[in-house]
Amino acid sequence: MLNTLKVILKENIRQYGMIIALVSIMIFFQIVTGGILFNPLNITNMILQNSYILILAIGMLLVIVAFHIDLSVGSTVAFVGAISGMLAINMRINFMLAMVISLIAGGLVGAFQGWWISYVKMPAFIVTLGGMLLFRGLTMVILGGKSLAPYPREFQLIASGFIPDISSGNSIHLLTLIIGIIGSVLFVLSEWKRRQGHIRYDFEVLPMKFFIAKLILIIFAINWFTITLALYKGIPNVLVLLSVLIAVYTFFTKKTVIGRHIYALGGNEKAASLSGIKTKKLVFWVFVNMGVLAALSGMVFAARLNAATPKAGTSFELDAIAACFIGGASTSGGKGTIIGAIIGGLFMGVLNNGMSLVGLGIDWQQAIKGIVLLLAVAFDLMTKSKE
Repeated sequence: MLNTLKVILKENIRQYGMIIALVSIMIFFQIVTGGILFNPLNITNMILQNSYILILAIGMLLVIVAFHIDLSVGSTVAFVGAISGMLAINMRINFMLAMVISLIAGGLVGAFQGWWISYVKMPAFIVTLGGMLLFRGLTMVILGGKSLAPYPREFQLIASGFIPDISSGNSIHLLTLIIGIIGSVLFVLSEWKRRQGHIRYDFEVLPMKFFIAKLILIIFAINWFTITLALYKGIPNVLVLLSVLIAVYTFFTKKTVIGRHIYALGGNEKAASLSGIKTKKLVFWVFVNMGVLAALSGMVFAARLNAATPKAGTSFELDAIAACFIGGASTSGGKGTIIGAIIGGLFMGVLNNGMSLVGLGIDWQQAIKGIVLLLAVAFDLMTKSKE
């Protein structure tokens, strides 16, 4: 039993280590802030404040797994925000059509950079560095150096709206509680089915008592989270969007042929090419996907700010990259998970929020975030050397 547990822990050391770190930092800041961190309003604000970084982290994870990097996503956020502002505010185009056009614009940004990287074989670092300057400059041109506001109310609801309750006048959001219970049941069924599949193929599984303990802890976390949200306004619209993205991209990376090809590409591009994988086409579409998600992130940020501004997206690329590496993505490509990137993003979000609540200056906040990133990469290199 102990040997099985050791094997499982060793194989998942990055994932479990990050979860333990996230829980530890949450408990630490809950204590030092006198209980403010877990306040329902603060929890909701953390979701709203970090949603656009988490969206970027999902796309960035695929880029890093493919052994590339994208430094232009912050500028793409600003560029697409400017386009959406021109369409929805100046031209008064229907907000849905404005969103579709903005997503297409983001895809074209990704295609432009992906073409240089995959077919011209220019290093992604150089191409996206150029893109960072290019699209930041185009943002300034489109907006004329000024902010554009306000957006239509429907557009703002992307980032500031909440799913309606099944009844009105309650002090607690009932639908959110029901969703928490349904989520718990679905999680148990999914984990049990996965465990049975592993047993059928003689894979290592957690001993039953540890498996049950894991279920209890996660069910507690799910319901604590939904109860906390229910005590404020319920589930934000952007959290629904994030949940859909996480589910879709987790399925894509784990259950589809293309997803497995991306990991093979990052692990060894030459071997992947020799095995029949169309590596150039794959890299191209990875960057198109990154462009679309950067566009979505840009619209969420613009909707939350209720303005298209030239300064939007500043340093977003660094936060997204940090989230991926802190969440267990490998610096040498081929490794990393969507859930890991989300956990890494949440870790950075809690760290930022906690440091702000205790009154730590922005200078020290930047220094501490830099140290955390260095430690995460060092941990990746140490664990990789032991494999």
